[in-house]
Amino acid sequence: MILDRFRLDDKVAIVTGAGRGIGNGCAVAFAEAGAHVVCAARTKEQIDAAADKIRSLGRKSLAVVADANDRDQLRNVVEQAVKELGRVDILVNNAGGWPPQPALETEQESFEGAFHFNVSSALTMTRLCVPHMLKVGGGAIVNISSAAGRVALPGFVAYTTAKAALSHMTKVLGAEFAPKVRVNAIAVGAVETSALVPFLTDELKGAMVKMHPMGRLGQVEDIAACALYLASPAASWVTGKTFEVDGGADSHTWPFESPKLRA
Repeated sequence: MILDRFRLDDKVAIVTGAGRGIGNGCAVAFAEAGAHVVCAARTKEQIDAAADKIRSLGRKSLAVVADANDRDQLRNVVEQAVKELGRVDILVNNAGGWPPQPALETEQESFEGAFHFNVSSALTMTRLCVPHMLKVGGGAIVNISSAAGRVALPGFVAYTTAKAALSHMTKVLGAEFAPKVRVNAIAVGAVETSALVPFLTDELKGAMVKMHPMGRLGQVEDIAACALYLASPAASWVTGKTFEVDGGADSHTWPFESPKLRA
């Protein structure tokens, strides 16, 4: 049965930023497909709730507090996964983000911080997980990138450039790690997560919806479904690719006034 290729029975997945939003959606989807899941994030209450949900589905789960900017904490996530669950098959590098700021007001520390949070942390987790994946015959990595990494979005120079770098790193690692470990990414569009919803008045949401050919904003499940495909045997011939899951938008969908240079 073709649907069997989407199963993750008894695989072990690590998901960063698993306490809410897209990370949480991926963690639950993987558990529904049969995986045991390590939930990592900074907020203990959120990942405890995520782990409880996964256990209610009959899977094993760990909640490990970790800041994606702290290498030692990331190493502990992987060590706990191997110690408690015995292996690592799947990694979702979901933790990321960065606030908007005009380019001329973006200090070097902020620009480099965006890279560390969105790119360096993903490479760190990759380097920590891949040796364990090789011990079990291979694995799959899914990087959560952004549609903002391929369009011009004024005011987001740090975030968008970092996400573009994450997508390109995906291509490089996909080629370097093939055929044992597959590496793919999702360029996520405007998804109604807890990070976006506070900004959405009815007027702004309506404006964003009009910018999408599909006539709606994305839902967490839209991204989780793609992540499940990329992590599963269904995508066994896919690596080094960035999948655009963005409601068909070909330009940015941020309906706020862009910063302008002032003489």
